[in-house]
Amino acid sequence: MTSSRLRAALITVVTWVLVLMFFFPVAWMVFTAFKPEHQAATSPPTFAPDLTLDRFGAVFDRDMLPYLINSFSASLGSTLLVLALAIPAAYALSIRPVTNVRDALFFFISTRFMPVAASIIPVYLLLQSVGGLDNITWLTVLYVGVNLPIAVWMMRSFLAEVPREVIEAAQLDGARLGTEIFRVVLPIVLPGVAAAGLICFIFAWNEFFLANLLTAQVARPTPPFLTSFVDGRGQFLAVLSAAATVAIVPVVLAGWIAQKQLVRGLAMGAIK
Repeated sequence: MTSSRLRAALITVVTWVLVLMFFFPVAWMVFTAFKPEHQAATSPPTFAPDLTLDRFGAVFDRDMLPYLINSFSASLGSTLLVLALAIPAAYALSIRPVTNVRDALFFFISTRFMPVAASIIPVYLLLQSVGGLDNITWLTVLYVGVNLPIAVWMMRSFLAEVPREVIEAAQLDGARLGTEIFRVVLPIVLPGVAAAGLICFIFAWNEFFLANLLTAQVARPTPPFLTSFVDGRGQFLAVLSAAATVAIVPVVLAGWIAQKQLVRGLAMGAIK
């Protein structure tokens, strides 16, 4: 076997090992969701349990659906708003560069430098003063602020790949700015839009810190709800795994539906 083939085989083996390392915890969580509670935390683990769907019934007996609806509303709403703001901003920073574009880009990314824990008190007091605590609309606005810098940077790299000749041809044909963006440029970078949107949706869906501290009951999303399965009586591992399995289904479906666009979109900004 030549050195190149040996290197390729070694890379393949290492890749599969890494994939299995990342996938195994998720697979074990799903497997645990079908176990009876008394077999969920046995030592050594039970590999041939009495599989049951009772844990999923217990999850919905705890009325999980409103939490899923809150998560979906905040995640989808924030993602749409982020894209609506990020696309024009990225367009101005790439195809029609503004002055001091590096300063503008640094400002966007610098908003992610401060830990969320360092700003939670002023955010809490501000929302309290405007009646925004436990409010799904204000939670959506916060998610927009958190994800907007990432979307702007991603969309800028995608838009930088658009051939300038296409834009110049549209301008020569008399296309206005709106037509230029939405009918000429946007169809070309649609895979990038899908990639940025999916990542923002996942980040919003998984966000825990703000959701846990700024909501109580009405606007409570799914991540804080999952902590209710761990209380003073102990950790209910099987039902917690069932709830977590239900919680990842929307994200998995979204990724599966957008997988082709996602791969193309992530590849767009990889090669200059």
